[in-house]
Amino acid sequence: MPNLRLLWSFVRPHRRTLLLGLLLGLLATAATLATPLVTKWVLDGLADSRSIAPAVVVLSALLVAGSGVQALQWILLGRMGERVVRDARVSMIRRLLRLKLGEYGARTNGELVTRVTSDTVLLREAAASSLTQLVNGAIGLVGALAMMALLDGVLFAVTLGSLTVVAALVAALMPRLAKAQRSAQESVGRLGAAVDGALRAIRTVKSARAEERESVRIEAEADTSARHSVRAVHIEAGVWSATMAGVQLAILLILAIGAVRVDSGALPVSSLIAFLLYAFQLLDPATELAQEFARLQSGVTAAARIAELQKLELEDGHARPAVPRPTRPAAAIADEHVLAFEDVTARHTPDGPPVLDGVSFAVPRRGHTAIVGPSGAGKTTVFSLMLEFLYPDSGLLRLDGIPLDAWPAYESRRRIAYVEQDTPLLPGSLADNLRYLRPEASDAELWAALDAVGLTRRAEALPDGLDTVLADAAVSGGERQRVALARAFVTDPEILLLDEATAQLDGLTEAAVQAFVRDRAERAAVVTIAHRLSTVVEADRIVVLEQGRVRAIGTHADLLTADPLYRDMVTALRVATTPDGTDEPAQSEEPSAVG
Repeated sequence: MPNLRLLWSFVRPHRRTLLLGLLLGLLATAATLATPLVTKWVLDGLADSRSIAPAVVVLSALLVAGSGVQALQWILLGRMGERVVRDARVSMIRRLLRLKLGEYGARTNGELVTRVTSDTVLLREAAASSLTQLVNGAIGLVGALAMMALLDGVLFAVTLGSLTVVAALVAALMPRLAKAQRSAQESVGRLGAAVDGALRAIRTVKSARAEERESVRIEAEADTSARHSVRAVHIEAGVWSATMAGVQLAILLILAIGAVRVDSGALPVSSLIAFLLYAFQLLDPATELAQEFARLQSGVTAAARIAELQKLELEDGHARPAVPRPTRPAAAIADEHVLAFEDVTARHTPDGPPVLDGVSFAVPRRGHTAIVGPSGAGKTTVFSLMLEFLYPDSGLLRLDGIPLDAWPAYESRRRIAYVEQDTPLLPGSLADNLRYLRPEASDAELWAALDAVGLTRRAEALPDGLDTVLADAAVSGGERQRVALARAFVTDPEILLLDEATAQLDGLTEAAVQAFVRDRAERAAVVTIAHRLSTVVEADRIVVLEQGRVRAIGTHADLLTADPLYRDMVTALRVATTPDGTDEPAQSEEPSAVG
């Protein structure tokens, strides 16, 4: 019952359409139920030498009306089913894009995609077809039995006994069918996840010559899915066979007992023929009920899997009341810190160790702040807290002096542009990607941003320029990173977060980007996770993290003198520090990374 209520929750917005479909089904069923009686009318007319023309007209009218009503019902409910699927998919997509970041880690993308695609198709079948056909079948079955009871009580008792045995068998098989179908749908989700993971890492797969291993692994998931599906098919076949056998047994008994009753004069031939017609009519609703129960079970299982997404935790930024920006004198605001960490402790999981432990530092409203440290020091976690991908266990983050959790997430993020280290391209054209954070940007601003990252010639060479769909163009990793940087340039943010955004750039392009960062730092806050010496040297201040704590804060020159860890990281780059405080790479050494 709870799962049926879940299914009904998806259908409820369309209940008027469903009700109309049910009424049309009742009309079609009524026409079908009337046909054997009209046939009896024809036979009785022939036996009594009366005109059968009225009966033939009625029979023809029932046929035409029943066919037309069924066609209308099919169209109406088919359209309703597509709307149910559309609403469910839109609801899931909206929710999936608003989940807390940690919720994505517990499920693969392939599994989530399966719920949006294949599970909703099963939901449509259950909502548009199964519910209605079950009602129509039940009405047809009850109606036919009622008419059979009116025609002959003895034959009705025989029929009812046969159907009771069938119902008991079907009821015994249904729980097993439900379990098998749920296992089959879950295995399809795992199969989708396996394929998605292999394709995402296809370069690694090919470079490791692991195509065969991945094929075997995915084939194992496909075999598991097939095994569960075959089990469901076997059980469904048992339900189908039991139903058909039961109805056919009833027809054989009706023929045998009916012949005896006709021979004794207890039953007219026309009544036996009408009774047999109703018995044959039982085939459709009985087998339909068995099929639709199985299909409904798949839909109920799909509804339960879809509803599981409703339990996942959403970001609450949209629910928080908006906080007005501080109305303080411009001179005072200019001297303040735009972001501040105050004794912040954070964990990735509630029972995990702290990734940041008592971190305190501030980001000036203007200037370039670099964050460095060994791997695992907590650098990326700092960005996650700034963007509210993660929330602190204790301590406080402030934006413009106001606790960050008092700002709606969409408002605080509106002021930030974030460039990831491994930046994906977004669906759409080059222009769509560049305008992603600022849709109203002009073409001139887009070209200026492309020029800043050295992509002008590449963009001009694309088949449709700014309107080229990037999925159709060969774009290298470095070009992807530059597109992301250009997108941030177009945005003109108050706070620019760069997660080693120059890692894949050549020297000339990196110089252009560094020039932009210097210009941007004069008007806004730039925070970088730094792995390259050029970024460290350019920063106005450097925050050194170690094991989740702030170890030191200062300029490059100050830290070289005062902090052994920072000096060791710079030494690892084979850098010779000249007496005047500048740094020169050692001869014939490739650039390496800080942290």
